[in-house]
Amino acid sequence: TLRIPNDVQRRLNRTPDELGRDLRLYGALMLFQLGKLSAGAAAELAGVPKVLFLDLCGQYDIAVSQITPDELRAETG
Repeated sequence: TLRIPNDVQRRLNRTPDELGRDLRLYGALMLFQLGKLSAGAAAELAGVPKVLFLDLCGQYDIAVSQITPDELRAETG
């Protein structure tokens, strides 16, 4: 359980349920970006299908692969 101050809730114009979903999603995105969770585990935490989670990563400019462009060229070249 996380207590959200009423003034924060009002400023964000979100219901408690909406804030809960937002915080789970943002937490999952951050933990995935930091390499603490796999995409599947992060999607589960966020409560969304993995394919949607990966799409959200794109919307928030979070790389879904740690491979560098040089490594990719080496593999395909």
